[in-house]
Amino acid sequence: MTQMRYLTCFMLIMASALHAQNPFDRAVILFEDAQYEEAGSLFQSHLKNYPKDAKTREYLGDIAAYQKDWDGALEWYGPLVEENDQSANYHYKYGGSLAMKALEVNKFKALGYISDIKYHFGKAAELDSSHIDVRWALVEFYMQLPGIIGGSERKSKSYADQLMKISPVDGHLSHGYIAEYSDRPKDAEYHYKKAIDIGGSMLTYEKLTSFYENNDRPNEAINNATRSLEIHQRNQLNYQIGKIAAQYNLKSDLGIQCLHAYIENHSAKDGVPKDWAYFRLAQIHKNKGQKNQALEWIDKALEDRPDFKEARQEKAIILAL
Repeated sequence: MTQMRYLTCFMLIMASALHAQNPFDRAVILFEDAQYEEAGSLFQSHLKNYPKDAKTREYLGDIAAYQKDWDGALEWYGPLVEENDQSANYHYKYGGSLAMKALEVNKFKALGYISDIKYHFGKAAELDSSHIDVRWALVEFYMQLPGIIGGSERKSKSYADQLMKISPVDGHLSHGYIAEYSDRPKDAEYHYKKAIDIGGSMLTYEKLTSFYENNDRPNEAINNATRSLEIHQRNQLNYQIGKIAAQYNLKSDLGIQCLHAYIENHSAKDGVPKDWAYFRLAQIHKNKGQKNQALEWIDKALEDRPDFKEARQEKAIILAL
């Protein structure tokens, strides 16, 4: 009983401390928990009292970026770059938002963004010799940019080589990306496996799994994802395994087991809504010829999201069995 009283007292103290935090501190906690709407309101409230606070404005730009509101992100990052032209991070975020904005407009209008994107990414790399994210952005930018307007595998490789010196894991991942983009699968697989050998993070396994999926090697994809799950115990991997099992009619029992685990342990941080897990369960049961179970799960997906287009199409297939 005494222990319970101490626990209750501790919880009350923590709740009181959280309530006593200023809007900025509470907003940061909400932001880190991906509760962007609530965080944005609190950051805006804080900004009324501190209108020039750079960190608050940067967070608001980040929220706009996470919500894919590139115009909003540019409105926040632009003044920050002007006020502090020596900030690599501001140049990187402004350049990144320009690049994403360019993907939303027609090709002719997008050409007008190219020089500014190059400038801000290049400036960020120049200002910070160890900035990993901007070098990744430059690797992808020069690979995806048509050669006629400056795209170049050679330039991409030069930034991948810089990444190799800063972070060997990122170096191998970026060289793997270049090789995969250039349709050199053996080279890509080599670099992705080297990244796993050196770092072994969930991201390194994810890159290799995606590579196997993209190259129609589902057995290797599901085996690699399963090894990652054994090591990292991250719920997102349960969905990934279930998705591969559903799409390729492979290891159905494992897929069902993983999808049930994903649903049971689901949180907003997992990224994929539960209705997709219901959808994948329906696919697996359909693959097994279990029409009633498949209908049960596809109806559950549609109950969660009535306008789920893929689920409606899948239901029609199931009903035709």
